[in-house]
Amino acid sequence: MKYIKDEEFLRGDCPMTKEEIRILSISKMELEENHKVLDVGAGTGSVSIQAAKICTEGKVIAIEKDEEALKTIYLNKEKFNANNLEVIEGSGGAVLATLEDTFDSIFIGGSSGELEEIIKLCHDKLNNNGTMVLNFITLNNVHTAMETLKSLGYKIQCTQVSISKTRGQSYMLIALNPIFIVCGKKTIEED
Repeated sequence: MKYIKDEEFLRGDCPMTKEEIRILSISKMELEENHKVLDVGAGTGSVSIQAAKICTEGKVIAIEKDEEALKTIYLNKEKFNANNLEVIEGSGGAVLATLEDTFDSIFIGGSSGELEEIIKLCHDKLNNNGTMVLNFITLNNVHTAMETLKSLGYKIQCTQVSISKTRGQSYMLIALNPIFIVCGKKTIEED
């Protein structure tokens, strides 16, 4: 599998899940080529595009409300020929309430202050044994996500990742923001 590098994406002024975090998050999503994937708060579409390239026989739906980000997603979709990617314009909660699809894996990259509601709506859209992966910078959101997933019966794990990279030709390391990757596995016991 070829992972797409940050510099390959068109970016503009939109937030983007950085390469190393994207690769770790995608691996935790446990994607198969026939999976249906949902990306809530898709930003530039980097996770959506990478998922679409893995799920070649499946489908990826990206939800985004920001106009600048939407322009960037459409440009990246075209650049990477991600024909199995559908972009839905709107806020996560509003769009999720109308979606009839169910998904094998869900990624939440942005929630615009509606995190608990979005997780609960995504729970209803996630297939049993599916994974929900969420990325955060703030401890508040980590706590909210883990408590919400726990209350819904998920098996949860949180990984904190710190990345530093050299800049230019020097050996000086520049640190990126630490990121928390929360992964929840939906397991409903059958009677």
